[in-house]
Amino acid sequence: MGTTRTTAAVCRLDGGRDAEIALVVPSFLQLTDAGTFSVGEFGTPGWTATGFARRVGDAVPFSLGPETCSAEELTALLIMWVVGEVVAREGEQPRHLAVTHPAGWGPYRRGQLHAALRAVGVHEVTLVPEPLAAAENHAVRSRVVPDSSLAVFSLGSHAFSASVVRRSQHRTFELLNHVEGVDHHTGADFDDLLAALVRGRLGKDGVVSVAECEAAKRAFGPSVVISGVEITRDEFVEEIRPSVDHLVSTFVRAVGAVQPDAVLLVGGGCRMPVIGDALSAAVDCRVLAEVAPEHSVAKGAAVAARLVVLGPEAEPEPFDTSVLVHTREASLRFPVGEVVQADDEEFTAPPPRPPVDLSPLELPPRRVKRMASALKPVGRRSGSRSDKSDKHDDEDGR
Repeated sequence: MGTTRTTAAVCRLDGGRDAEIALVVPSFLQLTDAGTFSVGEFGTPGWTATGFARRVGDAVPFSLGPETCSAEELTALLIMWVVGEVVAREGEQPRHLAVTHPAGWGPYRRGQLHAALRAVGVHEVTLVPEPLAAAENHAVRSRVVPDSSLAVFSLGSHAFSASVVRRSQHRTFELLNHVEGVDHHTGADFDDLLAALVRGRLGKDGVVSVAECEAAKRAFGPSVVISGVEITRDEFVEEIRPSVDHLVSTFVRAVGAVQPDAVLLVGGGCRMPVIGDALSAAVDCRVLAEVAPEHSVAKGAAVAARLVVLGPEAEPEPFDTSVLVHTREASLRFPVGEVVQADDEEFTAPPPRPPVDLSPLELPPRRVKRMASALKPVGRRSGSRSDKSDKHDDEDGR
């Protein structure tokens, strides 16, 4: 569940070891006049919810027309719809479902999402921290020995994080360290910086398509032409260099004294070669990424679901034939596991909020069951979408 895109992948229990992408859809839920929800289309402002997956556990609900819904309810509704779409395409129910979440979530937020999923009839779910999913995806193709460590650099359209995971003796992964970026530029910010370069050439009356900038950023050659203006790669790199250096310095601090075997790049923002080059200069290990790094976490979640069903012992050790290669070359690969449960009981309840002198907001009764029945697959399917980018087709695959 990404801020702007949700990705589903499947793993075969009796087939190949690799996970396959099954569905990609924008993380939008729109309430229609008929009282149903459409998925994947950004509609009338005030009737469309976005970015709710990252707000699970927030007591402030979303307002959609006459309805109010919590972030976890909307997240569960979208997951329910995605599962239904994949089941319709595959022709059978999954044996198990894994859903990824930010590594910083504690028991309270995970519990809220579990409860919302049960309320819409989605059971047999394992919640997997995103860096562990990335690590499990890597371990499918590249052997990771016990006690070795991997670092995960995650850059999506609206989120950045840096993590370190370690391979356990039981062939799972545990989280050693994690940092969520707060004041860091992400993929959407880099789109804006590129648009600003073009706008500076066009003048104050120039019109620049952000969607065009996003597409150009992902496939930057020696130069690109946007709105009739040519921008060289060196110009763009010079513009974003301070932002990239800030990301890399935060990542290096998160890794600390750990010497990882490799750095795994995940998220569509890592398609920019400057990210891999800057990391390669800052760390003394391989820097690896898949051809489509925005899919790495979803594929790792599918692998994690298979491990829940079959057990880690049933997963054969891969030969060292990883397609994860240095970022200057062509492609990449990754792994997942389980995070140690928190022992601190204070995280079983939401953190205390500072006192605010406001009148309480009386919320209407929860209507999850009615809304779940009203959720119809009327949104545009990713399978029928063209390869043309629109303003919402960004790279946040987290």
